[in-house]
Amino acid sequence: MSLDKKSVKKVASLARIRMNDDELELISPKLANIIGFIEQLAEVNTDNVEPLANVVDITPDLRADIVNDGNCEDKVLANAPEETQGYFVVPNAIEEKK
Repeated sequence: MSLDKKSVKKVASLARIRMNDDELELISPKLANIIGFIEQLAEVNTDNVEPLANVVDITPDLRADIVNDGNCEDKVLANAPEETQGYFVVPNAIEEKK
């Protein structure tokens, strides 16, 4: 498929890419090759092919989906410059109006 300068300019505009005339001349054959390859892929018969998530037939080992807090509060709070009652102490992010 061949693309004229006007078509490439429109594609560039839709992609929000600013291109001058020299760049349009340079990119036109490259874009035409890409579209040609896509057309070639579209011709492949995939009627009896099931969708795949992975080309290798493996089942990953999954851990149990158990919600917990990690039970390591002491280790986490050991990194805090200041803590109180099991929480991090941080400076105020919003000043109160008086």
